Amino acid sequence: MRAHRYSLVSFQVLLLVLWCAAVTVSAGAATGSRSIRLATTTSVEQSGLLEALLPAFTRKTGIKVNVIAVGSGAALELAARGDCDIVISHAPSLEATFVAQHAGSLRIPFMYSDFVVVGPLEDPAEVSHAASAQEAFRKIAERKALFVSRGDGSGTHQKEKELWSLVKGAAHGAWYLEAGQGMAETLRIADQRAAYALSDRATFLVLCGGLPRLRILFQGDQALRNQYSIILPTSSDAAKALADFLAGQEAAELMRLFRAGGEQVFFPSRT
Repeated sequence: MRAHRYSLVSFQVLLLVLWCAAVTVSAGAATGSRSIRLATTTSVEQSGLLEALLPAFTRKTGIKVNVIAVGSGAALELAARGDCDIVISHAPSLEATFVAQHAGSLRIPFMYSDFVVVGPLEDPAEVSHAASAQEAFRKIAERKALFVSRGDGSGTHQKEKELWSLVKGAAHGAWYLEAGQGMAETLRIADQRAAYALSDRATFLVLCGGLPRLRILFQGDQALRNQYSIILPTSSDAAKALADFLAGQEAAELMRLFRAGGEQVFFPSRT
């Protein structure tokens, strides 16, 4: 009798295991791969925002997100090669080109932040007195004050080039340094060299405690708006699930709660 009871219990356990496996497989089929690759601009990763967003997504869906943090240009190149499933970028012109060249791809603006011009406390180019971002860059060029560019094809680098294009006669000389590095390393070089740089606000606020020679000298111009978009290069169900989450209400609330240096730095595009 006892052996029969044990056999019945074992059979019930086996049925439970099989049922759980079936549910897991079914859920996996509903969302596609249980693991996806997110290529994201470094500012989103280095600021810590992804640590606030992605765990909530994984708890909700069971989908693990593997993060590849590079500049926006490099992220879009990964997408073009099929080496990632979804992209977070902040380079609108590059994004428009990508979508135009890849049939079926989508671009979804989902949040924004802003850029700031940082520089040495002494502010030899008097950037802090500028009336616009264009004037701030013009002052740097006229004084030939040292400026460190990311020079890496990132979204920040694209914004730099856009602003420099507005300054007549701003031929770059010895005062213009191309770091070819991410935002964090570019800021460290600017701090070491007492130079100016363009930074996304979030990364600067996260790192500024270790950048004693730098401070924000110019901010607030509409030209410094920093728009982030989701790029879906394929029709992956799992990638679409992440895009829907990032553009949805739950992620918007997490963005509003997230702080860098005590400030809200990311704002959902949809209120």
